[in-house]
Amino acid sequence: MPDHPIKSPRKLIEVALPLDAINAACAREKSIRHGHPSNLHRWWARRPLAAARAVIFAQLVNDPGTNIGRGFKYGKNKKEAAIERKRLFKIIEDLVLWENTTNEVVLERARAEIRRSWREVCELNKDHPQAAELFNPDKLPALHDPFAGGGAIPLEAQRLGLEAYASDLNPVAVLINKAMIEIPPKFAGRPPVSLAQRMKDEGKTMKGKAAQSEFHNSSFNPHPSAWPDATGLAEDVRYYGAWMREEAQKRIGHLYPPVEITAEMAKERPDLKPLVGQKLTVIAWLWARTVKSPNPAFSHVDVPLVSSFILATRAGKEAYVQPVVENDNYHFVVQVGQPPLEAKSGTKLSRGANFRCLLSDAAIEPTYIKSEGFAKRLGARLLAVVAEGPRGRVYLSPTREIASVIEKAEPKWWPDLALPEDPRNFWTLSYGLTTYRDLFTKRQMVAMTTFSDLVPEAQEKIQRDARLAHFPDDDRSLDLGGIGATAYAQSVASYLALVVSKSADSNNSLCPWEPVAQCPRQLFGRQSIPMMWDFAEANPLHNSSGGFVTSLDVSIRAFTSFPAKGKNARAWQQDASGTPTVAREIISTDPPYYDNIGYADLSDFFYVWIRRSMKEAMPNLFATVAVPKLEELVASPYRHGSKDNAGAFFLSGMTRAMHTLADSAHPAAPTTIYYAFKQSETERDGTASTGWETFLEAVFVAGFAVCGTWPLRTEMTAALKDVTNSLASSIV
Repeated sequence: MPDHPIKSPRKLIEVALPLDAINAACAREKSIRHGHPSNLHRWWARRPLAAARAVIFAQLVNDPGTNIGRGFKYGKNKKEAAIERKRLFKIIEDLVLWENTTNEVVLERARAEIRRSWREVCELNKDHPQAAELFNPDKLPALHDPFAGGGAIPLEAQRLGLEAYASDLNPVAVLINKAMIEIPPKFAGRPPVSLAQRMKDEGKTMKGKAAQSEFHNSSFNPHPSAWPDATGLAEDVRYYGAWMREEAQKRIGHLYPPVEITAEMAKERPDLKPLVGQKLTVIAWLWARTVKSPNPAFSHVDVPLVSSFILATRAGKEAYVQPVVENDNYHFVVQVGQPPLEAKSGTKLSRGANFRCLLSDAAIEPTYIKSEGFAKRLGARLLAVVAEGPRGRVYLSPTREIASVIEKAEPKWWPDLALPEDPRNFWTLSYGLTTYRDLFTKRQMVAMTTFSDLVPEAQEKIQRDARLAHFPDDDRSLDLGGIGATAYAQSVASYLALVVSKSADSNNSLCPWEPVAQCPRQLFGRQSIPMMWDFAEANPLHNSSGGFVTSLDVSIRAFTSFPAKGKNARAWQQDASGTPTVAREIISTDPPYYDNIGYADLSDFFYVWIRRSMKEAMPNLFATVAVPKLEELVASPYRHGSKDNAGAFFLSGMTRAMHTLADSAHPAAPTTIYYAFKQSETERDGTASTGWETFLEAVFVAGFAVCGTWPLRTEMTAALKDVTNSLASSIV
């Protein structure tokens, strides 16, 4: 096209941005929990929606200033351009506010500007030889993110009225993107197929006109107008998720019995006397890992490795575990009231795996614990039981009866997939926890397999109900573009599989107990799998932290922020450095950050559960036993043998990926790329960032030229206090 240059005005992003407003919105969004798309499923290093929305808008809207030097003159004089820019800035300032994420008035104002700018570009190029191919004034070009990850960029492209394409090598990322941008528009405005069954559940009938009138005026209204956007889809996810929970209760409820408060328990605990005779639902069991005592006199005893004996710290509600030593044995007793100072440190001596023997006070050193771990002699002992009382949490001492129930759990399947040999991010390896099965207790494994096996059962039930509800069926799967009952059942099952996978984050043996909030915390507080010595086992059948229904409710709230209506979208699996499948689209993307995050390795934690649920429905997407890793563009030394080999692999692969982007990008708009890195290497001549240098080399070798850079606050700064090598911001 050199003989026929494209006439494209400079875009706003090449000239000016209201950076302070964008960054303030990004910072605020990081604390938003209710209704955020990130609630759908865990992903690492998500871009804020505000950043993605602002960047896409400014990437597509023409700057109003005079544009000379691209073979033509466009725009207003300096004074008029400043006034016009101020108007565009106001649109962005409104656009990035969290409250306006689904505000159609604000969004339509932004869409109108994008359409106006596109028509101007089309008019400028109406005589271009490829005008018919490249410049249709009635159809905006699509936007493609070839490193889609958590999906913020394609989601916001769809919200701004563009067709959104999302591709990624990682199947977990692909399913997340399908759930956010591809599935909702397919089934927008449809009533839930579970309506008839819900009526039966509620004891309603359709007999007589009066009953029909009651039906149509209730929440059971089958008319599409009563179910705008993805509300019908969300209701089916809620209904069939609740069905899964009830089925799980029938199958494994015996493993999670209530605890009866007896008079014997109340003898030593006066606070329990009002509860005698009551059966309380257990919300968590608190455990400590154990090793054989290194002291020869007590080598037959499994001694606990406890980082803290504190259970609750709220004023007036304090509780702690008191270890009671009797000769060559011990047991745990829960006490209420102000804990002694030594309770705070448990049996820990110092940082790392340094503990003391509860019986002899002998030091238990890391090398000893590691050797015991590799010999598969790490055990676990119950510290305390947390139940739901009429006025809050009730902490109980462990009993033999409680332990005997737990011992009945015998899983029929284990995820034997090995953890990656990456001790930098996978800290359990040194202690003999080397496979994904090692990260779960037996009871957790029974619960997770039960829920994951219920997903295909739910899918069959949804498909039957859809046909009974006269939902048209084209007998095509979701992967093949189906829009009928078959594809709908697979779509709802996809969300349910993500809920099961999400719940694994709170149902494993690496979840710490939070004494302030008095609930289990999730495993992934950072981009790694840490070692945990004392951990909380949540009750997945209870409606509290770690419960399946809790994960379900949080996931469903994410539906409120999906665009749902409007342009279609597509998400598929693809290596970004391969042959492009879409040409002449707008490119906005967020590539991997050199060696900062091993997405594929981390994703296997979730993949083993999603695959178990969805491999029959989506055999192509979940064909591999683990997430593909060899092609992943991450400079991982353990995977490539050395830092030099890893760097060379990253440069080569990223250069190919950038070439692909350059070849497929639409010539009328700049490509936007997010990149951030904080691994700084101090050298004799100063400080260098290997990640930045390698990435920029790939960009330039591919033929791109940088026409502007903007620093955006895309990371949560709270984590920076404790985590080195964290990302603080992104450069677009």
